[in-house]
Amino acid sequence: MNKRPRNTVYKPLRDLSNRELGELPARVFPNRLAASEDLVLRLDVFRKLEKHRGCVNTVCFNADGDILVSGSDDRRIILWDWQTGRSKLSFHSGHSNNVFQAKFMPHCDDRSIITCAADGQVRHAQILENEGVETKLLGSHQGRAHKLAIEPGSPHIFYTCGEDGLVQHFDLRTETATELFTCTPLKDRWNYMPVIHLNTIAIDPRNPNLFAVAGSDEYTRLFDIRKYKWDASTDFGQPIDYFCPPHLIGDERVGITGLAFSEQRELLVSYNDELIYLFTQDMGLGLDPVPGSPISVDSDTSETGGSHGSVQSPSKMDADEKITPQVFKGHRNCETVKGVGFFGPNCEYVVSGSDCGRIFTWKKKGGQLIRVMEADKHVVNCIESHPHTTVLASSGIEHDIKIWTPKALEKATLPKNIEQV
Repeated sequence: MNKRPRNTVYKPLRDLSNRELGELPARVFPNRLAASEDLVLRLDVFRKLEKHRGCVNTVCFNADGDILVSGSDDRRIILWDWQTGRSKLSFHSGHSNNVFQAKFMPHCDDRSIITCAADGQVRHAQILENEGVETKLLGSHQGRAHKLAIEPGSPHIFYTCGEDGLVQHFDLRTETATELFTCTPLKDRWNYMPVIHLNTIAIDPRNPNLFAVAGSDEYTRLFDIRKYKWDASTDFGQPIDYFCPPHLIGDERVGITGLAFSEQRELLVSYNDELIYLFTQDMGLGLDPVPGSPISVDSDTSETGGSHGSVQSPSKMDADEKITPQVFKGHRNCETVKGVGFFGPNCEYVVSGSDCGRIFTWKKKGGQLIRVMEADKHVVNCIESHPHTTVLASSGIEHDIKIWTPKALEKATLPKNIEQV
């Protein structure tokens, strides 16, 4: 009988063997296992969480990963024991319109939840000892407030952004909102776009002083909160850096729906009517993002992305390789405001929903599409990664939440018609 080549041994089993032999540190084993492509290819629906009576617009795990919080068009907030499928607590958010985001504040025993919604309100829900809930209005936007961002590790500080272009800073210790600035377009677009309608905000996990916002134009803007703290009388609305793929500079048809920072400080940006891009810190355009001369490239998105997913911009690529971000393609992002995120203990994968009702998963390095999962009859908007293990939560137009775990016996393959999705 021919022996199997040594390098073809099933990798998770080899890691398990090495751990038992003391050749692989115990703390390394779970991280390596969670990043296994084999597990990603075995993800399947473990459970459906069904209690909301409207589209589920937000899902978020607590720090321990045993509780999931969700918010919906029905204006309710539900806390789930996702492993059993049981609802631990359900309450009205206090919002008068669709809840767009709900998150646990850190180090609060999962009793402090902040929310924002289509009514523009920003609210705080405090779960009391008797399991009653007290909700308070903290601030508001003129127009819908899609996203909020929590300062890493802080039980008190978070930021919000809204379609009014306003970015606000909140401190739960004082229950006050500080209006930092209103995001405005570049000067040549003032005539038809007085403010940038902001869809998303994210904080750099390695440097919480830095946060990024994006919305109705092609630029992601990076800000440093220390500039505001040093001298609040200055014009804090000036970003310290801009990010945009070269071929989209000046393209007035696109906007941005989702942002995420990796643990390596990479910036993931999802465009509507376009693709997803990954920027490293050195890819910023500086304080003046408009180039001196137009970049002549084919604007057809079908021409973006080569064999490894990098943007093909011949006039710039040879001269300045660093401005070429990694691209991820195959999904559709036209109809709704979709998030985007990383998956894996070291952000090894990129995940996104799609207008086709599927979840797309790519390898971060190289941009290879490795997995497409049927997740909604209409549109998938939200995908949340478990903080410690290979588990995903997803939601969209349907009224349920799907929990994905690597339980499939067979590894999945890509659909043959993926380019036509």
